[in-house]
Amino acid sequence: MPTTSFLILAAWCFARSSRRAEAWLLNHKRFGPAIRAWRESGAIARRHKLYSLGGMTLGFAMFWFTAKPDWWLALLVAAVLLAIAAFVVTRPEPVQPQS
Repeated sequence: MPTTSFLILAAWCFARSSRRAEAWLLNHKRFGPAIRAWRESGAIARRHKLYSLGGMTLGFAMFWFTAKPDWWLALLVAAVLLAIAAFVVTRPEPVQPQS
């Protein structure tokens, strides 16, 4: 399951409850850049977009083959995932610092 959305949610919660935990998360070597990019411009890195789309595809395939849903339920789940995928794909990518 992609973690970026959970990290963004955690940073939002920490901003309202614990400045120390928020600062730790924002300055974290691995997680900080993604959270800061989201806060500054709603940006998602291309690599994270691909992971997200891959996770949604894999999740739907697992749903399809293991649950064997009725056609209407499969269509509903696919429509929701496609809407989320469209949102993810249309987010800007973070601007890389020029050296």
